[in-house]
Amino acid sequence: MTTTAHSPSVTRMSAVSLQGVSRSYGSGPAEVRALRAVDIDFPRGSWTAVMGPSGSGKSTLLHTAAGLERPDAGRVALGDTDLSAASEDQLTALRRSRIGFVFQSFNLIASLTAEENVSLPLRLAGRAPSAADVQQVLASVGLQGRGRHKPRELSGGQQQRVAIARAMITHPEVLFADEPTGALDSTAARSVLELMRSMADQGQTIIMVTHDPSAAARADSTVFLRDGQIVDHLTGADTAAVAARLVSLEA
Repeated sequence: MTTTAHSPSVTRMSAVSLQGVSRSYGSGPAEVRALRAVDIDFPRGSWTAVMGPSGSGKSTLLHTAAGLERPDAGRVALGDTDLSAASEDQLTALRRSRIGFVFQSFNLIASLTAEENVSLPLRLAGRAPSAADVQQVLASVGLQGRGRHKPRELSGGQQQRVAIARAMITHPEVLFADEPTGALDSTAARSVLELMRSMADQGQTIIMVTHDPSAAARADSTVFLRDGQIVDHLTGADTAAVAARLVSLEA
């Protein structure tokens, strides 16, 4: 069933909350207001897709929610932690322990094996990675036996799975994904989305920016932005419904 509302109703504790968040770039006549007093809660254990026309503020919303960018105004909270008030060192520690991020371009280090790429967040945090943990997380994304391969020896879909495993090795509270299937063919994209659906079904909170209605339809709900503001929210929508709403915003 599909429901439409101007702001999602939240019945569970929020994994991430934005209250009155604004973000601009530039100044004077060249100023771009990427987010305009955005209020949104992302429920714990949910998968939310974020969509909108080009320049609507999708990536800014994702980066601000993940603590990669600071808002000009408003409050961003990860659970009960106020990211807006955190120091740069505190934000770095949070990103290494409580937040996972997956990029469209994978961002794997070419000279490292899959195992070494996956263990990198733990090493950066000063923790010795357990070989068993690395193998377990690789197995969880369907890459058993591929741990010694370097990125160039893996397909695009396999590289994205390594990137997801790397994001998951710290057992993050929230997985942020910025166009995770944008660089993949349809078969690889379907495989990655099935993996993310399985993760969400097991309670992983996921916030994903995408331009693909079929990817958004795999999520629990879809939030739509236009001109830096949330203008709609669909729950349980199929690909056609998501696509129709996106087209209406681009008109």
